[in-house]
Amino acid sequence: MEKINYAKGLEGVIAGESEICKVEGEVGRLNYRGYSVEDLAAHSNFEEVTYLLLFEKLPAFSELADFTASIRKARSLNPEVLEMVRNFPKGAHPMELLQSVISYLSGYVAHRIRHSATCNCRRTLHQVAQIATVVAAWQRLQEGKDPVVPRDDLSHGANFLYMVKGHVPEEDEGRIMDQCLVLHAEHGFNVSTFTARVVASSLSTCYCSISAAMGSLYGSLHGGANEKVMEMVEAIGDPAHAEKWVLEALDRKQKVMGMGHRVYKAKDPRARVIEGYLDTLSRKKNDFRYLRILKEVERVFRARMEEKGKPIYPNVDFFSGAVYRLLGIPTILFTPIFAMARVSGWLAHVLEQRKDNRLFRPKSLYVGPDPRDYVPLGER
Repeated sequence: MEKINYAKGLEGVIAGESEICKVEGEVGRLNYRGYSVEDLAAHSNFEEVTYLLLFEKLPAFSELADFTASIRKARSLNPEVLEMVRNFPKGAHPMELLQSVISYLSGYVAHRIRHSATCNCRRTLHQVAQIATVVAAWQRLQEGKDPVVPRDDLSHGANFLYMVKGHVPEEDEGRIMDQCLVLHAEHGFNVSTFTARVVASSLSTCYCSISAAMGSLYGSLHGGANEKVMEMVEAIGDPAHAEKWVLEALDRKQKVMGMGHRVYKAKDPRARVIEGYLDTLSRKKNDFRYLRILKEVERVFRARMEEKGKPIYPNVDFFSGAVYRLLGIPTILFTPIFAMARVSGWLAHVLEQRKDNRLFRPKSLYVGPDPRDYVPLGER
């Protein structure tokens, strides 16, 4: 009898080789093409990291200058795309808009490029550049305001804050926003990235791959966790109430949002960096409520986990929502911001999938009924 290897959710299954990202969950390390995410967040910016992911190396000065100019030139929306954003159904989530608008954007790329199996996604940079513009335009329209035209003298993160708020952010806030995008740009074969690769394996377009990845990210088990963290923070209300809230939640076997990760058995390295940003913003704005509540939640939760010998620590979503709140970003934009960053990783994986492609076609384990006779309709 054939030996059956079954891993629900593909747990532990190696589905492909990749040179893009290494996640060492046991020790809490994350590298993009060999560079630690901490170093990239400290010394690089989102545009340079996008170049690294797409071109497989850090750029020289002239290469980065040309690439940055190309991305920034691609930020503006065609009037037809802006009209689509303006007319998107009221009450729809912006992630639904992003999934749709990516397909719409493909119509503005030459047919021979769009439908080529060897389409070079490094040249169709509006996939990266324009998502931020779409998200900001959507938010402005929700507020009854006109969209803000992007600027080409600001970093990707700073320009996004400018387009959302209508004024140039302070330098440190623009830098923090950009660094948050760096931290979210890539994370191996997570579900949205794997979705992009599966679609790419059929030799579909990079636009279709990204649209599918957007739909996956919209799912509540992938994107949106930082929204739930902020709901938890608001429910706790005060650091003095955190211990009681956490202990009662654990006694009810309720998940404490932002705690734990499918891969990490140590503190998520991105969480360590973003915690620093939250501390910086809290001091700057003299508003420590979010930081104090989250640190108390972490303390109480970790104490209980240590009693049980469970290696469950904060993930990247635990602190990121509070950072965005202090930057003045509405909660509904948290998952779209994730998409704004992760699109660079998605594109890198689409390109890598095409290098040595094989169509994904896993088996399923049949557990249905044994063969049986068909019963005519009148005899049922």
